[in-house]
Amino acid sequence: MSLLNRGNKPVETRVDSLPSRALLWLMASFALLLTPQIDRLPVWLIIACIALAGWRWLAQLGRVRLPGRWLRGGIMLALVAVYLIGVQGSFTVDTAASFFVLTVGLKWLETRTSRDFYVLFYILVYLATVNFLFHQEIHWALVNIGAIALLLIGLQVLNAPELPGGVKAGWRRLGVMLLKVLPIVVLLFVFFPRMAPLWSVPLVSGQARTGISDTMRPGDISSLAQSSERAFRVTFGGAMPQYRDRYWRGLILDTLDNGTWRQSGYEPYRRPGRVNVDGGVGDLKPNEYDVLMEPTDQRWAFALADSVAVSDNVVQEADNLFRFRRPADSPIRYRLALQNTGETATETLEQREAHRYLQLPAEGNPRARILAGELKGSTGDLGVIRALLNRFREQPYYYTLRPPQMPDNGIDSLLFDQKRGFCAHYAGATTFVLRAAGIPARVVVGYQGGESGAGGDYLIVRQYDAHAWVEAWVEGQGWIRIDPTAAIAPDRIESGLRDAVAEEGSFLENNWASAQRYGDVALIQWASLQLDRINYQWQRWVVGYQGQSQMDLMSRLPGGFGMRELGYLTAGIVGAGLLIAGLVSALQMRRGTSRDRYRRVLDAWYQLCARAGVPVRHGETPSTLASRLAAAEPAVADSARLFARMVNSHYYKHQATGGGKSDDKGEATRLRRLLVTMRRQLRRSGKNRPAAFRATKPDSGKQID
Repeated sequence: MSLLNRGNKPVETRVDSLPSRALLWLMASFALLLTPQIDRLPVWLIIACIALAGWRWLAQLGRVRLPGRWLRGGIMLALVAVYLIGVQGSFTVDTAASFFVLTVGLKWLETRTSRDFYVLFYILVYLATVNFLFHQEIHWALVNIGAIALLLIGLQVLNAPELPGGVKAGWRRLGVMLLKVLPIVVLLFVFFPRMAPLWSVPLVSGQARTGISDTMRPGDISSLAQSSERAFRVTFGGAMPQYRDRYWRGLILDTLDNGTWRQSGYEPYRRPGRVNVDGGVGDLKPNEYDVLMEPTDQRWAFALADSVAVSDNVVQEADNLFRFRRPADSPIRYRLALQNTGETATETLEQREAHRYLQLPAEGNPRARILAGELKGSTGDLGVIRALLNRFREQPYYYTLRPPQMPDNGIDSLLFDQKRGFCAHYAGATTFVLRAAGIPARVVVGYQGGESGAGGDYLIVRQYDAHAWVEAWVEGQGWIRIDPTAAIAPDRIESGLRDAVAEEGSFLENNWASAQRYGDVALIQWASLQLDRINYQWQRWVVGYQGQSQMDLMSRLPGGFGMRELGYLTAGIVGAGLLIAGLVSALQMRRGTSRDRYRRVLDAWYQLCARAGVPVRHGETPSTLASRLAAAEPAVADSARLFARMVNSHYYKHQATGGGKSDDKGEATRLRRLLVTMRRQLRRSGKNRPAAFRATKPDSGKQID
């Protein structure tokens, strides 16, 4: 609505070209679509989106005015400037998605007409697809589907704002549509040929992910111990290994630099290639296991010792480590197999490798170096190792998630003064002492443990299972695992972190919202595991249903299916679906016409008018047709107008008032009698009629019964 000012320029006072209820559905959908992205969007952007949408709603109520062109431009430039300052030149898929959310927020200030509604409708549909870049769990998929449903309801309200019961009827209509298309969607999902993309851009994110990094400072892993986020899930083809044997190796740290352990090499830059998150198809053999790993943005994979790669999306490198060909920026599934070599290592460590694993800073931690010299008096390398582990067992060393601050010479402070630390402290100190004693040693970082999922079908390894231990080279045996944590806190290795720090009470103490914190509440644990199982199956069989999985499924069908057969089958499914949909629609239309008493009487009246020389026109109302019939045949004027009023009353009066049910059968009977009366009146009028009309009996009502 607008008024003219003295300069004959329109002054906007209220935005009412859009129905308020339709706008509310649109805003509700926008709020729902923002929910999956709250954890990654900056706070200022969320506040800006709320403020812009709120401004639009206040304008709808007439409380404020929508900004003019210049003010809108200024707001846009200001918010874009804040965005550019925030990203600091780091333009990734993540920051691009954030910018898209910003543009959606700005669009609210331009939503004035039905055309703008449609534009924002399609933008929000696209925003729902963007959400799947960051969250693919089933509950977030349901949130996106719910948001799309709200958009469709809003679209119906936009086109019929005054229709009583429109929202309820809209939900019913959406439900019916879903039931109709669901079988076709499922069939196309299963059989439509799935081909991997030829090229892809990594989903590089500016947000830090929780997980193990390629460096280790004493407090890093203890920080992970306060996170219950999933690291990966594992399904075994045979029996699960014992808890104490679940050492998931990830990477090796071999260089100590200013108190930080890191890799001596570096990860070479690799150009982004094809996405291959579908590893491992078919039934698992007894010695195989599938790993479904959460995104880490890193290339390393986690595996048990003595494993070999089965799927081709993971490659084995030196030291029995596994790597992906590109960073894991989305959930990735891979398959490995355990092999029991039963062989004793007889080769010797190369001089270059020995130097690498004996490297120590030139100075620092003098008391630890003296201890190493004392331990050298033990018999052989194994004797040194046993003596050090016995020291950990016999002296009052403690395993804690609340380690004290370590000053310079932190290893000395840990071993001789504080005697309190976490796995990273003890692994680093052990490696230092062994190297000082002349034994090649290295820190291994990964996870240890894992809890059973619902039904005991798979393992869930969480971030608080992060662990660090030591591998030492012993002539004749090769690399052997040494875990000082097992000597200090056996419960950590035998049953998990919760039991190891039960007395201290520090398990997930900073994570009150985690279900795993309340391990003594059976209902919470049951619900958490059931939700995880649903998400796990969703990830494996829906999100992870890729080319290899599809071909494996097709190979189980009689006759076997290749890509060509899948194409033919898909085309057949689409054609059959369209044919069935057409037949069902035609049948429903025919049944609806045959069951509607009023429609049959109305069709018979149209035929009567056509035979009287007054054919019905496209879009003509019953009242208009009755007036034309009355003008052409005055003898039936009163009957024709009464007939039109009765039809209008039936089709519009009850819907407009929202009244109760009428006497359908009685009203249809009165209409039929009135139609017979008009036929008799036309016969008695004495005018010439077409032969077909004169031959029609008054009760030829098989069409109007």
